Amino acid sequence: MPANASGAFSSPSTTSRGSAGRRAPASAVIWTGARSGSPRSRSLRTAVGPNVSPARSIGSVTWDELLGYCLSKPGAWQDEPWGDGVVTKVGPKIFAFLGTGTGLPGVGLKCGATREAADEWLLRYPADATVMPYIGRSGWNNLRTGQAIPDDEIFEAVDASYMMVVSRLPKKDRPN
Repeated sequence: MPANASGAFSSPSTTSRGSAGRRAPASAVIWTGARSGSPRSRSLRTAVGPNVSPARSIGSVTWDELLGYCLSKPGAWQDEPWGDGVVTKVGPKIFAFLGTGTGLPGVGLKCGATREAADEWLLRYPADATVMPYIGRSGWNNLRTGQAIPDDEIFEAVDASYMMVVSRLPKKDRPN
């Protein structure tokens, strides 16, 4: 999401769902990576064949799609530092908390450089955005998927979280 002068993020005015204007059913979609880093240009293909496992659903975007999108970022890797949930990191730093894919659907992201900037999410989506325990004071929010927050904004928030975390890494640890 583009940041405005106060560091808060604004939503896009239009949403694109491809040339046909429709999405394949979530259970029939496999993440194949992103082109040009834009969530609107993410490439989906329909799964065919008996070797495809059903995707874990978190609203209209699946947990597997969200994990795949996070892992498509340069230098991103998956970790389970506490053994009970998945996080994605760039270098040694977390940029997305994905959990286990069960329970309440959502993702924990750095939504602003400060708590005040991240509070815009709470104002725009009071039922679906909450301050993350322990690290919320640093601009981290839980964003619930499949409700009021559009999928495109979730993917843009992942992009913004990734960029904020990368910008704070020492140059030697930044991906090329």
